Amino acid sequence: MPPRLKKLIGFLLFLPFLMLYFFAAAALGERVPDIQLLKAAYFLAAGIAWALPAKYLMAWMEAEPVRKDRTRSSGK
Repeated sequence: MPPRLKKLIGFLLFLPFLMLYFFAAAALGERVPDIQLLKAAYFLAAGIAWALPAKYLMAWMEAEPVRKDRTRSSGK
């Protein structure tokens, strides 16, 4: 797959994922008990957790395409 196409697909997947994630994290944050330390810990964890799937998506987007070499090595 060409690198430009991978970046376009990754971008088109990443934006909706990020928006849904942030809305879901905020909605779940409303259900956290009203203890400031607990809310701070939740939002700190939720604010960092989105980076894990993003890391793998960015790595996929930046990966070089695999080229199949059709020549044989002489083994020497």
